Amino acid sequence: MSTLTVTKRNGSTENINLEKIHKVIAWAAEGLDNVSVSQVELKARIQFFEGIRTTDIHETLIKSSADLISENTPDYQYLAARLAIFHLRKKAFGDFEPPHLYAHVKSLVQQKRYDSHLLEDYTEEDFNKMNAFIDHSRDMDFSYAAVKQLEGKYLVQNRVTGAIYESPQFIYILVAACLFAGYDKTERLNLIRRFYDAVSKFKISLPTPIMSGIRTPTRQFSSCVLIECGDSLDSINATSSAIVKYVSQRAGIGVNAGAIRALGSPIRGGEAFHTGCIPFYKHFQTAVKSCSQGGVRGGAATVFYPIWHLEVESLLVLKNNRGVEENRVRHLDYGVQFNRLMYQRLIKGGNITLFSPSDVPGLYDAFFADQEEFDRLYTLYEQDPSIRKQTIKATELFTLFASERASTGRIYLQNVDHCNTHSPFDPKVAPVKQSNLCLEIALPTKPLHSIDDQEGEIALCTLSAFNLGALDNLDELEELAELIVRALDSLLDYQNYPIPAAQRATELRRTLGVGVINYAYYLAKNGVKYSDGSANALTHKTFEAIQYFLLKASNKLAKEFGPCLAFNETTYSKGILPIDSYKKEIDNIVSKELFYDWETLRSDIVTHGLRNSTLTALMPSETSSQISNATNGIEPPRGFVSVKASKDGILKQVVPEFERLKDSYELLWTIPSNDGYLQLVGIMQKFVDQAISANTNYDPQKFESQKVPMKVILKDLLTAYKLGVKTLYYHNTRDGADDKQEDMDDCAGGACKI
Repeated sequence: MSTLTVTKRNGSTENINLEKIHKVIAWAAEGLDNVSVSQVELKARIQFFEGIRTTDIHETLIKSSADLISENTPDYQYLAARLAIFHLRKKAFGDFEPPHLYAHVKSLVQQKRYDSHLLEDYTEEDFNKMNAFIDHSRDMDFSYAAVKQLEGKYLVQNRVTGAIYESPQFIYILVAACLFAGYDKTERLNLIRRFYDAVSKFKISLPTPIMSGIRTPTRQFSSCVLIECGDSLDSINATSSAIVKYVSQRAGIGVNAGAIRALGSPIRGGEAFHTGCIPFYKHFQTAVKSCSQGGVRGGAATVFYPIWHLEVESLLVLKNNRGVEENRVRHLDYGVQFNRLMYQRLIKGGNITLFSPSDVPGLYDAFFADQEEFDRLYTLYEQDPSIRKQTIKATELFTLFASERASTGRIYLQNVDHCNTHSPFDPKVAPVKQSNLCLEIALPTKPLHSIDDQEGEIALCTLSAFNLGALDNLDELEELAELIVRALDSLLDYQNYPIPAAQRATELRRTLGVGVINYAYYLAKNGVKYSDGSANALTHKTFEAIQYFLLKASNKLAKEFGPCLAFNETTYSKGILPIDSYKKEIDNIVSKELFYDWETLRSDIVTHGLRNSTLTALMPSETSSQISNATNGIEPPRGFVSVKASKDGILKQVVPEFERLKDSYELLWTIPSNDGYLQLVGIMQKFVDQAISANTNYDPQKFESQKVPMKVILKDLLTAYKLGVKTLYYHNTRDGADDKQEDMDDCAGGACKI
């Protein structure tokens, strides 16, 4: 082995230096438990060969360390991470020590990799002060999966050559610098320092569009885009154009296509008949898949339609593997919309009548805006023999929906009445008609009639999350809420808007969606569980604090900068808060006692308004949670070691504090039913003003027939509705295989697990 030669980064060769390799591994292992330097050396050395490049040696050391990550030896995830940080710094800077911030920014602005405004808005003295804020040693707190995600998705790089130009701490300081550039010069450096500390210590989690985009010349950072399609060719074509523009700029898409008339409907007074929804869904699918997102993540969209649409039986099977290409649109996901009347028909064993929205004036709008009016019109149209319709048993239709949801995992559910009755928006003037591909956004939209439509509204939501596991107490949320609201609100003015309808909607509503990560760890370290009700009180108090402090922060901004322009279209303007409109069924599972001064806050909101129409949305946070070495979103982990397949290979990550808390964690497939989990989602929904990416999970082995009974699935849908849950995301069925998880990313990427 000692006779091998290696090829250095500059192309020269020399004999391999095993002592140098030993020192690097020993440095990376310092302070870690149950890791063996010699074991990594031995595992790596058998893969060395004559002429091996030094970069290949380093990558072999990283992989050899990562392969040893297990429940018994979790600290190998930090050993591998430190070796990976060493390697990426060498690639980026040619040295382990990062450059001074000013020199770094100046160089990358000249290369047009950073936005030139950084040098226009800040002086060299400012950069000297910001450089002093940076603690590059925090790079050593990342896990291996985090570093690989940073390399793959977040660090500024040349995605053709693989060249990397920055290290992680530069992301955090420059995101802060960009977001607070517009603040007064006497206070912005203080905000930058506080925000940098919060994100680099993992108190706040930032989503993919922000982490990968802010500081670069591309200025579009909203994670979620909602586009409503009207029932005309002009609107359909405008929707398709909007999809292309936003998919190409890192956004995940929700498309409301429920107004499109059904197959066979007359066009131009009967001159032609309509081809129905499917050809236009295919059109949207082509638009979604026509643009890549630069290796950051893939384009994806979810199309929404009502359960009572005349074509629903054909639409429900669009993702089904059976059938032919002509009657399938498999590369989109689907959100099916329900309301109270549909559930009542199921419970009473009744029928559901299907209509084309074009044949029943006022019904489609009332579906969202006015449930009593919907009930009246629906019954009226059912009795009108002149209207084309089809009748199907409610149990049959719900069973078809549930069956397709189970078989594909990706037919989602939206309770449109909950989205409007427990909402920040007055449904009479700003109804919520759709969600997005992660089903946590619930915002008003208006259909486009052209790409330059000045009356349409494309809803954008800008996301972030609190790391619950990093909190020492709930009072910390006050400072973190102010930082996160100020930063995200600034982003709305900082980013560009490729379509006027998106800019108009943003200026009117200034919508934000702050969620959480590390909920499973939060429960474990507090000694409570998903399944038995023990977490109900903690969850109630925690989400009360989250919504309270976020509203307080937005109210403070309204006092400084004024409320959002459409504040009068919110229920907040009438003094109605989430604690007023939630489903009172929640009071049967948790005490309704509140711990914060809501009445003073209510008065302040009515008097001064809110800067932001919405503040909360609970997203999956699949990738961004890995950066913080956290469990994702609100979901229970599938195993103590998650094994996720991404484009960067197999990434293993151990749950936080596994050795101390392994008996406190509740794993997904040990939970006996969805009941306890749905109760927790309902409790969260009491305070969350948008929606929640909530999954249902089934293990066939828990049932006598080794098959999940349909009555169990339907019971869960009814339970979720009763508890006020607005949306349901994935339907997961355990298949008995190892629980490897495909990396689905922050609200785009094949689907969306942030």
